[in-house]
Amino acid sequence: MKTTLSMALLVSMFALTVYAQEDGGAEGLPWQQVWQEVMSADEMEGEDWEENYERLEQLTNQCLDLNQMTLAELEQLPFLSAQQVMDIAEYRDRFGPLRSMNELKMIRSLDHPQLALLPFFVYVGETPQPQPHFPSLRNIARYGRHTLTATGRLPFYERKGDKDAYLGYRYRHSLRYEFSYGNYVKAGLTGAQDAGEPFLAGRNRWGYDTWNYYVQLRNLGLLETIVVGKYKVATGMGLVLNTSFSLGKMATLQSLGRSTRTLRPHGSRSEADYFQGAAATVRLSRPLSLTAFISHRPIDATLNADGTAATLLTSGYHRTETEMEKKYNTHLTATGTSLHLCWGGLQLGANAVYTHLDRSLEPDRQTLYRRQNAHGNYFLNASTNYGYTHHRFALSGETAIDKNGAIATINSASVQLPESFSLMLLQRFYSFRYSSLYARSFGESGRAQNESGIFLGVGWHPLPHLQIEAYADYAYFPWARYQVSQSSHATDFLLQAVYKRQHWVLAARSRVHLKQRDNPEKTGLTADNDYRGRLSLAYTSPTGWSAKTQIDLARTFYQEAEYGKMITEQLAWQNRRYQLYVSASLFDTDSYDTRLYVYIRQLTHDFYYPTYWGQGLHLAFQGRMDIGRHLRLTARLAYTNYFDRPVIGTGWQQIDQSYQTDLGIQARWRF
Repeated sequence: MKTTLSMALLVSMFALTVYAQEDGGAEGLPWQQVWQEVMSADEMEGEDWEENYERLEQLTNQCLDLNQMTLAELEQLPFLSAQQVMDIAEYRDRFGPLRSMNELKMIRSLDHPQLALLPFFVYVGETPQPQPHFPSLRNIARYGRHTLTATGRLPFYERKGDKDAYLGYRYRHSLRYEFSYGNYVKAGLTGAQDAGEPFLAGRNRWGYDTWNYYVQLRNLGLLETIVVGKYKVATGMGLVLNTSFSLGKMATLQSLGRSTRTLRPHGSRSEADYFQGAAATVRLSRPLSLTAFISHRPIDATLNADGTAATLLTSGYHRTETEMEKKYNTHLTATGTSLHLCWGGLQLGANAVYTHLDRSLEPDRQTLYRRQNAHGNYFLNASTNYGYTHHRFALSGETAIDKNGAIATINSASVQLPESFSLMLLQRFYSFRYSSLYARSFGESGRAQNESGIFLGVGWHPLPHLQIEAYADYAYFPWARYQVSQSSHATDFLLQAVYKRQHWVLAARSRVHLKQRDNPEKTGLTADNDYRGRLSLAYTSPTGWSAKTQIDLARTFYQEAEYGKMITEQLAWQNRRYQLYVSASLFDTDSYDTRLYVYIRQLTHDFYYPTYWGQGLHLAFQGRMDIGRHLRLTARLAYTNYFDRPVIGTGWQQIDQSYQTDLGIQARWRF
């Protein structure tokens, strides 16, 4: 196996690589492929990446006219920095409406990633005609767009739980309905169930295990946005409230650390980090706006013997009797407000959130690293966020306090220098005593607790076709963490270069992550280091063909060195009605610590980022066909064969064979 993989790696150094074509994007690049290039392995493992992809998927579906977008709507695009948002607005003010997307290349602050991503989310329409008032109900009903999507996944294998424990069958499926009228009205209903969950039976007698729903209205005079149903909220830099979007280190460098202000509906199949009730943003005056929300929702929890909640669960799995007993056994009530002032380049905000649980949260705090975990039956957090944006530099930050007086603060400064050079400096301090149920911000773990550090990032355009990005990050953890029983530190370095010339793209990335971990005897700390590299060479044919080769390497060191390597080949073709896609990944890693990741095309709204470890082969085939103007059918067949094990998985998820095959099918009807 190792000899075969090594030969494949050598041969593939001369192979072609490219991004497959997809609707709406510049130069035929799929937005998922472009976005994953600014993600690191750690970010792919977290719970946030699926929600981030869902958010971006919603934005691509809405695809607004760049000439008519307001400043607030431009700020909804998470990959743009504050300077880039301002530069786009100033370009329109100075030169009038854009006539084509190519004009964006005239805005010097926009780099390759933003120029590649923007065409998926915006387009350039005709000269904007101002809407005199909110559209009539007649026009909304007559010209609104409906989208109905049905997705199913059929496994050609049986898990242990399918025979002995699961309450439902082994098929996974979902049904999603969406309605939209421009940027004024959005409504949606999503029903979903995971494999093994009951459908139209037991506690799910109303059908799906999960139902998500919402109605959103925008631009109702002074009422900017109102959402009823399930929704997400983000303010400032995430120290008090961020259930909407989380950026990792590379993505933060791309956006130069700007703050967020988001109120949006929750329409994905996820059962984590959402509110249920009503929320609204009101324009009090031209520079001043107020966002307020109220929410009451059930959540899953593991209970202690005395009836208190030991942990709040977010997986959403209800396959066994034990999992079903935890479903919605606790209720959470939350209310909050955010006051935002935007006056020229100055931005100021004040935020507060109050949360009450009907069961007191009492985790097992006897273990040292859990001793500072959030606990109690109510939480109160408040913060102020601040910033100033100039066409050459930007400052932003947020400082927060919890009910016990613990502090968290994050501050960043970025500068856009001549000759396409950008520099960003970010500092954070999160007290190990600070706790918030909704905080999600920049850091090693994404949690705004038990961390202080400094981040330095640079972006450079030394040549018209070459983009270089790099960062260095140092973090100190004063309290114990999982597998680290005392204070520790971590250092993270990354260097990435992308060279693009006509139909070719050459990309290289190297990352060094130096951490600490308990030694086997638990008497002290020892090095736990991670080294990763990626190399790709790309070509896209103007006739619709594309191919991609990607090589991933990993080396970890904890007590001893371990290695991992993977080669991935992708081939795609499409025209106006048909699309074909083939992917093959051959991997060989010494252990789970050297696991590797690669983006593989998925069905729309069906997010899955596979982890490869051990020795094996993964194959994927996907075909899409448009029938007329309204109906799209997609099928995806995936096959994984492990060469180093007789079974796959453990526990109820165990498959008693070394290979697995899944078929995904999807029908989307737009009318």
